[in-house]
Amino acid sequence: MNTKIIMTSSAILLAAIGILFSFLPNEVMEYLNIESNTITILFLNLMSALYLGFGILNWMAKGTLIGGIYNKPIAIGNLMHYGVGAIASVKVVSNIQMHQEIIISLTIIYVIFAILFASIFFKNPTKTEK
Repeated sequence: MNTKIIMTSSAILLAAIGILFSFLPNEVMEYLNIESNTITILFLNLMSALYLGFGILNWMAKGTLIGGIYNKPIAIGNLMHYGVGAIASVKVVSNIQMHQEIIISLTIIYVIFAILFASIFFKNPTKTEK
């Protein structure tokens, strides 16, 4: 399995969400009909830091051997992020009334990445010749 593609696409997704939450928190809250106050802006900015941190971690680790015993913390961290995110999203997707297209899209993306990172975590990596 080519982990470089998975890590790169994950890094881009996480960085995009992080940048969105960092530079446009008021617009995101307005679009989602969330009351804008100091605490919600703080939470979006903290989430932005988490997404950007995870994105840069994945970007910097994209060229390394990942899976099995190699870079296990990176693999399990991504599996936890996408696995828990997928489970939470699946629980919400049937009850959501507004912005279903966003939630369903994110749920699908999170489920796919959860499956990919579970596969990376449980399989031994193979070194590809360049």
